[in-house]
Amino acid sequence: MASLKTRTKKIRRRKSARAGSDAKKARENKGTTPSFPIHKDAAKSKS
Repeated sequence: MASLKTRTKKIRRRKSARAGSDAKKARENKGTTPSFPIHKDAAKSKS
């Protein structure tokens, strides 16, 4: 029987590339850091 090594390698590579693709897209769109005001009070007090 012929070896399926090449086919298996390609399948594994494709699976690993697609793994977590939904999460990757969500991180790309929303970002990883939550949005919150940084030093807004200090900026107001200086002006």
